[in-house]
This record gives sequence, structure tokens and C-alpha cells, in this order.
Amino acid sequence: MKFLPVPSSPVCRWLVFNSVGALGFMVQMGSLFLLVSILGLHYLVATAVAVEAAVLHNFFWHETWTWADRAKAGRNGWLRRLAYFHMANGMVSIIGNLLLMRIFVGYFDMHYSLGNVAAIAVCAVLNFLAGDRFVFRASEKPS
Repeated sequence: MKFLPVPSSPVCRWLVFNSVGALGFMVQMGSLFLLVSILGLHYLVATAVAVEAAVLHNFFWHETWTWADRAKAGRNGWLRRLAYFHMANGMVSIIGNLLLMRIFVGYFDMHYSLGNVAAIAVCAVLNFLAGDRFVFRASEKPS
């Protein structure tokens, strides 16, 4: 499914990555608010669930837009990239967000939403590099 222009340069890809990330940020923040403020979950449990929602959202958009020009042959390729995305971006996001939320909220007593913004900012560059060099690498062969 290719319905948006594919980024043609590293700068364009970085901008598209951040556009997807901004949408994922809204998914994560909305989920976090719902889980903590409405449903009353502990902020760390809610953070893990909210990050996973954003990871799945972001994978879909990175697959269909950010790195749409890279090989997409067959279901196995898609499943492999989803697994790699979870290992790379997902783990950076989940572990990074949980550790940083524990520090920002647990130790520095920041509001959970501000702590989450700071945690997301810290993880963004690592996630782009993991996506570009590991998950959607240019040398990928069709499966």
C-alpha cells in the first residue's frame, strides 16, 4: 500500500520519520492519559501499554511511508520487519521510556506527561537509526 510520496533523501526520510513519530506521540500520550487518568493504572504499567500502541502505529506508517521504497516482498518479510522493529525500536522505546519515566517521574517527581515527553525525545534519534540501519535497511533482499 503506497499512497504517500516516498522520501527520496535522508533529510526527507528524517522529516517523514518525525511526522510519523509525532502521530505516534499523540497515540502514546492519548493512551497514557486514558490509562492513568481515566482507568487509574499505575504510570509504569500504563507507559508500557501506551508505548506498545505507539510502536504498532509507527511500524504501520514506517512500513507504508517512511521506508516504503525498501523491499516488501511477501508476508514473511513483513512479519520479519515487525519482529525486528519490536526488537529495535520497540525495545528502545519500551525500555528507554520505562527507565526514563522511573527517573523523571519516580525520582524527579515530574508530572507523568512531561516525563513522557522527555523520554520520547531522548529515544527518537536511536529509533531512527535502528529503523534505517536494521529494520528497513536498504540492502534488504525480497523474501
